Amino acid sequence: MERIAVFRALQLGDLICSMPALRALREWRPSASIVLIGLPWASTFVSRFSSVFDGFIAFPGAVGFPEQEETDDGLPAFYTAARAWQFDLAIQLHGSGGIANDIVHSLGARECAGFVQPGERRGTGTFVPWPDHLPEPERYNVLMRALGAPVDDAALWFPLTPADELEADWLVRAHRIDTGRAVIVHPGAQWASRRWPAERFATVADDLAASGAQILLTGTNGETALAANVARCMRHAPIQLVGQTSLGALAALVARARLVVCNDTGISHIAAALGTRSVVVASGSDTARWAPADRIRHRVLAHYPPCRPCAHPRCPYGHECALGIDAPLVVSAALHQLDATARESVRTAP
Repeated sequence: MERIAVFRALQLGDLICSMPALRALREWRPSASIVLIGLPWASTFVSRFSSVFDGFIAFPGAVGFPEQEETDDGLPAFYTAARAWQFDLAIQLHGSGGIANDIVHSLGARECAGFVQPGERRGTGTFVPWPDHLPEPERYNVLMRALGAPVDDAALWFPLTPADELEADWLVRAHRIDTGRAVIVHPGAQWASRRWPAERFATVADDLAASGAQILLTGTNGETALAANVARCMRHAPIQLVGQTSLGALAALVARARLVVCNDTGISHIAAALGTRSVVVASGSDTARWAPADRIRHRVLAHYPPCRPCAHPRCPYGHECALGIDAPLVVSAALHQLDATARESVRTAP
């Protein structure tokens, strides 16, 4: 059996954006054993996308990879475990090249593939120039085509399981959620530089609540304090779901909600994958790369100071990109999206 390793040790949104390419890889090599090498949390992602992946290896981190502690201490044991798989092909789907290519070449695979940066020497195998001008999902499609895999679309994808739906059903009953009015407000993001101010999220949530929406405040356990700050600034009490949902149940709620209001982070990609309308306040990020492809269903609001795109976890310049988007602009975009959702509901009603 052919064994293929895919190296992409990144966060949720990054993995979702790579799934069109990986779906094409599976269709191209239906009998291969495809193993994701990712951050430790991604073992659950592999379980969700079991139609694509057959296995998982946790990446221990390395110098130059800021998603984890930057140390090479775990690499010797990691390489030993990876080489035991005797991979036929190792694909560097992590990023533009550089040290990510060194990691992939060290896996001991018979062939390697990936991207190279301008001026970087191509290693042995299928390596293509980093397509910096393309949206994130399209970048990885370029590599699949170079390998010979037919790629026909860049549509995002996030499968829901029966367990996700059951948990979402329980949350709907327990919190008396009216999905016909539900608006998910998700103020968190991994980096502080990607977070729109909490008080502005509160203003938007209050204005939407006043218009008749039911506000669901969501986030991870680590975002409890941030969400509490949003709730404190609100006049209308939201339904607090922060830290109370699994990823799958949150996605199932996104699928049922009328609208998602969020930063440019993982839940934005989930909304895009599930077709739920959204308003995304994009602070710091490269919107040409990361924003949802459908700019009608997903309104992306961004301000562009000279320092953008930003590579800082915390903004050192006064967070101008975030402060340049005011609450009334987001409220207006959200009301427009809610009106569009209502028109869709009328058209599709039996």
